[in-house]
Amino acid sequence: MSIHSSGVLLTQIVLLAIALLLLIPIAVLLVECLAALLPSRRQTVSPISRPRTAILVPAHNEAIGIQPVLAGLMAQLTERDRLVVVADNCTDETAAIARSTGAIVIERQDGDRRGKGYALDYGINYLAADPPDIVTIADADCLVQPGSLAKIADWAMATNRPVQALYLMERPAQPQPKDAVSAFAFRVKNLVRPRGLDRLGFPCLLTGTGMAFPWALLRDVKLASSNIVEDMQLGIDLAIAGTPPLFCGEAQVTGLLPQQNKAATSQRTRWEHGHLQTLLTQVPRLVKLALQQRRLDVLAIALDLSVPPLSLLVMFWLATACLTALVGFVGITWLPALALGGEGILLLTAILVAWAKFGRAELPIQTLLAVPLYVLWKIPLYFAFLVRPQTKWVRTDRDPVDAPKL
Repeated sequence: MSIHSSGVLLTQIVLLAIALLLLIPIAVLLVECLAALLPSRRQTVSPISRPRTAILVPAHNEAIGIQPVLAGLMAQLTERDRLVVVADNCTDETAAIARSTGAIVIERQDGDRRGKGYALDYGINYLAADPPDIVTIADADCLVQPGSLAKIADWAMATNRPVQALYLMERPAQPQPKDAVSAFAFRVKNLVRPRGLDRLGFPCLLTGTGMAFPWALLRDVKLASSNIVEDMQLGIDLAIAGTPPLFCGEAQVTGLLPQQNKAATSQRTRWEHGHLQTLLTQVPRLVKLALQQRRLDVLAIALDLSVPPLSLLVMFWLATACLTALVGFVGITWLPALALGGEGILLLTAILVAWAKFGRAELPIQTLLAVPLYVLWKIPLYFAFLVRPQTKWVRTDRDPVDAPKL
């Protein structure tokens, strides 16, 4: 075999391998989006009595918006429940404002160990003196919609499993076109895909707020860390231990996309760098465990985690498709380009299905013109991951939070 023939064969094998590797997240995304259209088969299960619930709110310098968040939570409590705010390394009036709403406030100061995981661990240690039945975790900048606390607490109690509420992001008061695309991408990740998994009878990943846990499950897990996506890792750890999280789309938590570009970039960097780091380190571990223990639930979580952020998936497909098309035009082989073309149809189908059913109101057809700008905005973020990935927790600057809609 000549050197030229060997080079052609090697090029074809490498490009086909890349196409096959890319097919996995695209196929998973398509299956999840299509499954989200299916009706729910879940039977209503209620505990014998309302569980004693402690709502844990980690807060770091949240004075600008914590009052309406806590007021909304207090309105949902029964006399058997507690609202505990962990004022973590605060230098503002967070603790005082939290106390004024009637919440229990515990303060933590530790300049060396910063991050949400450490705050949660501190709160769990406090609750250990009088353990509740259920611990619910809510972020200090997110509004928990009325009735949602009871839904996830009851479901966690009845199933003895962690429960994740639907967590969505709204556009800021003065949105830019990319904010609509960002909110849609968030909706695909936190609504469409978990809903699809739920319809298929599989668990979901945790998304950071609106999470309910039976006390016995949360008591023994490791929370004290500076992991920038500690919620995602917590869900993985619980799944490996045999109690993967369930999705409860009937309960909803709402956050607000940052108004400032710098804050938006910081938030996205932390989320997506953490997601990619977890994908690279945990997917092989989960697949190995799923095969060893023959557990479909763990395999489902591994496949779901293998889907990178939507914009990155689109960028990677586009770059690979252009490369394979170039290889075809120079006369080497068209086979990888044809494979990538088919995958592009699958990817487009998944996005259009999610948009038509779940995103049309939030992302009008004319706003789709902003998608290229959104993708361009994300390129430096992903380049930074290759050069210097973020590994430390950084708090996103806050915009004021409006009062909850009751």
